[in-house]
Amino acid sequence: MSTLFRESSVNSSIPLPTRTTTSRRPATARPTTTATSIASQDIVCAVSESRGISSTVGLAFVNLATAEVVLCQICDSPTYVKTVTKIGVFEPNEILFMNTVAESKLRFIIQENLPDRVLTFLDRRYWSDKAGQEYLDRLAFSDESDSLKVTLDGSYFAACCFAAALRYVESELQRVFTPRSLRIRFEPSQGSMTIDLKTIVSLELIQNLQIAKSRDSLYGLLNETLTPMGARLLRSTILQPCTERNKLTARYNAVEDLSTKEDMFVSVRQALKGFLDADKVLSSIILVPTKQTVQYVEQSVNNVIILKTYVSAIKGIYQALGAADSDLLITIREVCYPEGHRVVEQLIEDVLNENVTYQSKPLDLRNQRIYCVKAGVNSLLDVARQTYKEANADAAELVSKLGDTHDMALDLKFDSARHYYICIPSAEPEPLPGILINIFRKRNRIECQTLDLVKLNQKITDAHNEVISLSDQTIQQLLRDVCSEIAGLFRISEAIAMLDMLAAFAQLSTSYDYIRPELTDTLAIKAGRHPIREQIHASKFIPNDAYATPQTRFQIITGCNMSGKSTYIRSLALTTVMAQIGCFVPAQYASFPIMHQLFARVATTDDLDANVSTFAAEMREMAFILRNVQPRGMVLVDELGRGTSTKDGLAIAIALAEALLASKSFVWFATHFHDLARIMSERSGVINLHLAAEITSDATKITMLYRIAEGPVPDRRYGIALAKLADLPPEVLKVASTVSEELNRISQCRNNPSRIVAIARKRKLLLSLHEQLIIARNGKMNNKSLFRWLKKLQDEFALQMAVNSQEVDAAKETDDDPAEENEMIPEALGPSDDVSSEKDKQSLDGPRSFAEASVDDPILIESDSEEDSTGNDSVVLV
Repeated sequence: MSTLFRESSVNSSIPLPTRTTTSRRPATARPTTTATSIASQDIVCAVSESRGISSTVGLAFVNLATAEVVLCQICDSPTYVKTVTKIGVFEPNEILFMNTVAESKLRFIIQENLPDRVLTFLDRRYWSDKAGQEYLDRLAFSDESDSLKVTLDGSYFAACCFAAALRYVESELQRVFTPRSLRIRFEPSQGSMTIDLKTIVSLELIQNLQIAKSRDSLYGLLNETLTPMGARLLRSTILQPCTERNKLTARYNAVEDLSTKEDMFVSVRQALKGFLDADKVLSSIILVPTKQTVQYVEQSVNNVIILKTYVSAIKGIYQALGAADSDLLITIREVCYPEGHRVVEQLIEDVLNENVTYQSKPLDLRNQRIYCVKAGVNSLLDVARQTYKEANADAAELVSKLGDTHDMALDLKFDSARHYYICIPSAEPEPLPGILINIFRKRNRIECQTLDLVKLNQKITDAHNEVISLSDQTIQQLLRDVCSEIAGLFRISEAIAMLDMLAAFAQLSTSYDYIRPELTDTLAIKAGRHPIREQIHASKFIPNDAYATPQTRFQIITGCNMSGKSTYIRSLALTTVMAQIGCFVPAQYASFPIMHQLFARVATTDDLDANVSTFAAEMREMAFILRNVQPRGMVLVDELGRGTSTKDGLAIAIALAEALLASKSFVWFATHFHDLARIMSERSGVINLHLAAEITSDATKITMLYRIAEGPVPDRRYGIALAKLADLPPEVLKVASTVSEELNRISQCRNNPSRIVAIARKRKLLLSLHEQLIIARNGKMNNKSLFRWLKKLQDEFALQMAVNSQEVDAAKETDDDPAEENEMIPEALGPSDDVSSEKDKQSLDGPRSFAEASVDDPILIESDSEEDSTGNDSVVLV
């Protein structure tokens, strides 16, 4: 680990910062979450923390590319999960710490999880909450200053980080922001789903695991944006899905509005095509170097020209949204109202020529810098511009005369390095005239100059610099005037980014037949599809259903190898993320509860750099999940315990499954441990599912159906069937089949259900009925449909209760448990299961509580008459 000291212009009273490079491995060792289609951003992050067991961490992210500051103050756990996740989302280039905490636990945790970042240690005097308040007063938008000040007053550590980051930018990076021009946003840890870095990588939310530049990731699929601002917003939204119902509903309404109005959608997409990176140009205007150079002056002219292009394109957005009905689109349209930026437009019109537009070719770019300011604004500028024009004409005349003298076809070319030079087609006869110098021979041409042309280039350069210098006085005054209106331009940029992202969602929904999801307390998906895999295997992909409630929150998925277990659980996570960023989802119907956490333990391999085996790596990941999972979380576990012995792996899988079940989170647990499915199946909240496959009687052919089905996988010897397809020796397969049959026989003898197990099944059945009745009560079915559904539910419940009663009677002969059956049942609806409130129970059960009912009491569904007075069937629960 090397320590570097850099020269600095900081006052000698403040020690120089210490920069430490923390990378212990090549940068390619860990997939980055940065989208390759977005230009790299220069982001500085400052971190500080309180002392004590329950740490409060302050964060400040300063994005120099977009002139945006994000402040956070997080009450974190001792493992700093939220802090590491937040830093991983923004991916700063450099992380600033106090030099007094160089050996702190927070520093080492960040270094361990983000090994490719540069850590810089600053003196304690950089971190001052008073300085943070002063920066806020000077740099914040005038209409936001008061509210931000109130927020920052109660966020001491965020204010300290804000001061440290800006002091570092000024003293070390030699840049300052102009007053009242900086976008400052306080972002609490609430309001967004927590997705840890391992989950981001393993679920391929931003980048494909195998091919970094592939579009086969969630971001690659959804990125139909047309502006750099929209692409950045999409990336940050995927990494921090929203958990606020009203915001998601507003986005759904906007996407539906765009996707159902073709003319408006086409107009919006067309208007978005003309936008450059507005955030970048606006930040270039307000971020001024402490020492101004000729390059900065030239770039200032370019920035004004780009600003003119940006402002002129806003009107197209306002007109394109004329038919909008959703609240979010109407808000965006109001932000883009022409009168809102008319002042800026008028300032530009008063200074710049009307026909000046953004150019990319070197000569066009130089000429537009020369002629961008209107004639008559500055008389000295007009004289210098005339000199420049005459010098360019002299260069063209010189080359023309040279061609006529030597009877050669000569072209005058320009590039940024040599300026004007002569291009001669290679077909011209040799030898070349002796007047030519700086000769470069290329495949199909010869490039050269003459001494007179070199002198003219110098004259043109001097005239150009004079014009730029005189133009700069006018341009800098224009920029100062624009900075007073910069807040409105930044708001427009944010509105355009949101519109671009919503239009991309609308593009996807119409192209791939996505549907609008509902936000409920139940995860229910009909014919759901894996959003990425269906693009790769469009003709072969088979959709699947999913259903999860608090009573079916722990789902164990079994099935053959290659049957689609991993694809199934990944599709649930990806569609959940899509629903919580405001996008429509690939399904025929979908409803989602709002998840606050997403954890995935999938595809673990040996970590050679950390000297950690597969099993140790997955245990470390599971320990992280168990420490941080909460009831509103979503957990995916794929093939847990396969890296150790079968017995130890099964024991650990059962223990971890019990812990996850107790967390009340939604869990999908894919496994080959069939005993895990059998043991956990009697627990309340657990159901067994499997991916179906057809195996012929002689096990010579296996057909994967890729469809989810109820219950554990029926044939446990699919491994032997797959081994037969690998052409193993027949005697080996015969011995394996014999051993497998004997082990299955022994297992069945040991696993006869006891009376306690049978009673547990009856308890689980009652809990399931209770939950379904609550769902029916809160549902939207009409009376006829509700009557049919309840009648079907009654029949199924009675049948299953009869089967359970037979199991209880059969188990009495071998089980000496003295506990009475009905004494066990009230526990099913006790506080530990937390299925509903006491008020809900009473509303369902009438005068007698549901828990007090005997298991043999019938639940009748009767109709008092064919139709009641309103013309609908009447349903009575007795």
